[in-house]
Amino acid sequence: MHKSIQQMLNKYKCQTTGDTINALREILQEIALLGLWRSKFFEHVAFYGGSALRILHRLDRYSEDLDFSLLKKNDDFDFNRFLIPLQKEMEAFGFDISIDKIEKKVPTQIESAFIKTNTFTQMLLISSDKSIVRGLHPKQLLKIKLEVDTHPPLGFETEIKYLLHPISFPVKIFTLPNLFAGKMHAILCRKWSERIKGRDWYDLAWYISNYPELNIRHLELRMKNSGHLPSEEKLTKEKCLQLLTDKINGLDINNAKKDVEKFVKNGDLSLWSSEFFLDIIHRIKWKT
Repeated sequence: MHKSIQQMLNKYKCQTTGDTINALREILQEIALLGLWRSKFFEHVAFYGGSALRILHRLDRYSEDLDFSLLKKNDDFDFNRFLIPLQKEMEAFGFDISIDKIEKKVPTQIESAFIKTNTFTQMLLISSDKSIVRGLHPKQLLKIKLEVDTHPPLGFETEIKYLLHPISFPVKIFTLPNLFAGKMHAILCRKWSERIKGRDWYDLAWYISNYPELNIRHLELRMKNSGHLPSEEKLTKEKCLQLLTDKINGLDINNAKKDVEKFVKNGDLSLWSSEFFLDIIHRIKWKT
């Protein structure tokens, strides 16, 4: 195993197969960010979403995907030219991965790709304990989805944060009030027909506990961009709280807990209830 990978693995206290899979995914995510930085990706793009919060702000839950936004709209953005350097970076650290660019059947503003690797093989690469793969199917895949919004709602601010492993390098990221706005958009506008995202609600409680300031103007632009707010309408704190209250009243708390449990090692979900969420949303600080 590469020395840097060993150093990265040492920060995790893996006790189960699930712990090790989460650690492996996050190590791969951080190396992917390094490969993207080397290709000057962050001159055009900013990192946002749950993984940005986890990797650069120490959110205490794991996250699966890597989400990015162009700094300005560009329908001709070429994602492919950044994927080959990313793959070479990951292979340089000893990982056997493939990257599949998703070819769109209909035009959308999202460019997507999957990093794929054999979970069984890569687990043995990072651990000498063969019992760690007990119960895993030899062909089980670990996937990391990468998405770039090529036509983003603007009105957001960015900053530079630094990762220290596997080497020190900068990542351009949305500032916290804008990250919070993105999370609020997901909570208010995500379709729940397939699966409730308990991770959204875990993140909401985390934001309110740690960084409660939300950029409501960026949220407004996001909701207009996705068609969830009329273009002529202004989003007010009162309207946002009412929409949020309606979502909470319709939330299946038990299903939300089930969604997030495998991503949280020490988080306490025992207080989760409609009453809990209805109380804490009034502690949000609305930045205009």
